[in-house]
Amino acid sequence: MSQNTSDMDGTFLTGQMLIAMPGMQDMRFEHTVVYLCAHSPEGAMGIVLNRPVNRPSFSELLQQLKMQETPTTRTLHLCIGGPVENARGFVLHTSDWTAEGTLHVDEDTSLTANLDILKALAAGGGPRRGMLALGYAGWGPGQLDDEIQQNAWLSVPADDAIMYDADHGTKWQRALAKLKIDPMLLSSTAGHA
Repeated sequence: MSQNTSDMDGTFLTGQMLIAMPGMQDMRFEHTVVYLCAHSPEGAMGIVLNRPVNRPSFSELLQQLKMQETPTTRTLHLCIGGPVENARGFVLHTSDWTAEGTLHVDEDTSLTANLDILKALAAGGGPRRGMLALGYAGWGPGQLDDEIQQNAWLSVPADDAIMYDADHGTKWQRALAKLKIDPMLLSSTAGHA
C-alpha cells in the first residue's frame, strides 16, 4: 500500500516542518529543517530554517537597500532558505502582519517576498516574529512525495521556537525530539517494510 502525504482538505504537508533524514543524498539539505509554505500536486516550496548567514547582518542588509533604521528596529535572523533563487529574499513570519502579495500559509504563519515588510521592520513595525531567508527549497510535481517515500524526510507540526529562534545548531535535533526520536538511533540507510 502506498503512503499518501495529502490530508483531507488537500493541503498535503503545507504548514509542516520537514526534517532531513541522516541518509539525505543532497548535501544542500543535510541535517536541515524546512518549513513547507506550499505542498500540492503541482509541487512544493519551503524555507530552510537552520542554515544561518553571518554576513550581511540585518542592519547591513537594510543599509545596502538604503533603508533608514529607527532605534527600535528589530533584528531578523538571516538564513540560506534553499538553493532556488538564492539572491531573492523571503520573510517567513507570524500572520499578525500582511502586505499585498503576502502568502498566508495558515492562521499562524505567512510568507512575504517584497520590500514592504523590510520597510515596516526598519521603521520598528512589522510582524511579531520572523526570519529572512535568501532563496527557497522547491520541488516539482510529485518530487517531494517521492523523496518522502524514499525516507529522505520526516514531517512534524511547525513549532515557533524552531522556526524563529537563533539557536540554529540545535534545530534539527529539536525537530526530531518533537517526534521523540533520538538522532543517534537513526540509520543513514533507508529501508522499507
